[in-house]
Amino acid sequence: MAQNKNALIRYKTIDKCLQNSYRTWTLEDLMNACSDALYEYEGKENPVSKRTVQLDIQLMRSEKLGYNAPIVVYDKKFYKYDDDEFSITDIPLTETDMNVLTETVSMLKQFKDFSLFKDVSDILQRLEDKIYSEKSNTQPVIHLDKNENLKGLHFLEEIYQAIIKKVVLVITYKSFKSAEEKTFNFHPFILKEFNNRWFLVGKRKGSQPITNLALDRIISIDYDLSLPYLKENFNPDLFYKNVVGVTVNTGLQPRRIELWIDGSNAKYVTTKPLHNSQRLIKQNEDGSIIIHLYVIQNYELDRILLGFGDSLEVLRPEYLRERVKSIFLNGLSRYQV
Repeated sequence: MAQNKNALIRYKTIDKCLQNSYRTWTLEDLMNACSDALYEYEGKENPVSKRTVQLDIQLMRSEKLGYNAPIVVYDKKFYKYDDDEFSITDIPLTETDMNVLTETVSMLKQFKDFSLFKDVSDILQRLEDKIYSEKSNTQPVIHLDKNENLKGLHFLEEIYQAIIKKVVLVITYKSFKSAEEKTFNFHPFILKEFNNRWFLVGKRKGSQPITNLALDRIISIDYDLSLPYLKENFNPDLFYKNVVGVTVNTGLQPRRIELWIDGSNAKYVTTKPLHNSQRLIKQNEDGSIIIHLYVIQNYELDRILLGFGDSLEVLRPEYLRERVKSIFLNGLSRYQV
């Protein structure tokens, strides 16, 4: 790993530590945190010296890196940010950084027609738009839906590294259904995004089914390097083939679901299918349509069907029709006086 990459990891680690005002940080604490971070990325021991961290702090305080970090020492041994809201990640990119990014995007665009880049072509377009808006000081042309208050996103990089390095995680988690948080081992397989939320997919044990954990419900992450990682031939495309969203009800088989959609929503559903198994059965004279899906029923599917209100009718199977009907009747009762 290049030295400048090592330095960047150290800067980000020190920054992450000093943002945590709930504990104190000595120079030795910062040395250990940087050493652990480098071990996580390189997979080998790489102790960071006292002198190295002192120089890092000096550079972070200076204008040389553009950080001007307000790092102060109190009680003659503890380090912290004088501004509790400060982070080096909030610092605007320099003109040199922007030029490097521009050149990188230009190079990648040369490969946009290759199959390797087809799945990420929209990301490349968004990055180009973001760079242009920053350089020209204008509003972005591409506006993305985002949730500024979404929790757990800071775990993404850490989990990603654990997956590619096949490391067993020790996760402290508090689900919406649980009154207390729980800590358990977890073998991470993939990260999955759905409806602007991120999920970690994997197993607790080899004998247990594949499950998902919402990143916004994760309290903390640690590692169990002594536990062997599960050797599972997990295929996400196959696993999620017959579901909408992220919830796979193990043991259930996909079933044909037939739906009527009114004329005002028919074009939206045909141009943006509810699932890739969607097929048009009938086009009615009033503009309404009948379609079928071949999926496993889950929470996300229920939410989508209910979201159409009176614009959608479940024709079959009967159990799903009755389930949706019951939910609407219960909802109606709340508005009756």
